[in-house]
Amino acid sequence: MELLCGKCITCRKAKFRIQPHGFYTLLPVPMEPWVDILMDFILGLPRSKWDRDSIFIVVNRFSNMAHFIPCHKTDDVTNIIDLFFREIVWLHEVPKSIVFYKDVKFLSYF
Repeated sequence: MELLCGKCITCRKAKFRIQPHGFYTLLPVPMEPWVDILMDFILGLPRSKWDRDSIFIVVNRFSNMAHFIPCHKTDDVTNIIDLFFREIVWLHEVPKSIVFYKDVKFLSYF
């Protein structure tokens, strides 16, 4: 079966697209709390009584402690940065590394 599939142009194109283009590299293990963090969003929630429909999540990679910050789906980067400084930096200082799984442009602006 593999010989037939290996000759099929459609199969080769499909397999090329779904195979990864390299190995994943593991993140280094943090040595102290709130130095390395993860950020993500939960979108599309029902509106709260304060008109918030999303949650901005900031996770400490050292202890897996998390902050869940209500926000709007339409908030831009400047609003999220303001939330980050008001809710995270004043408690834990500025982290050394941030991992954000969504958009590279967002993180570079951040």
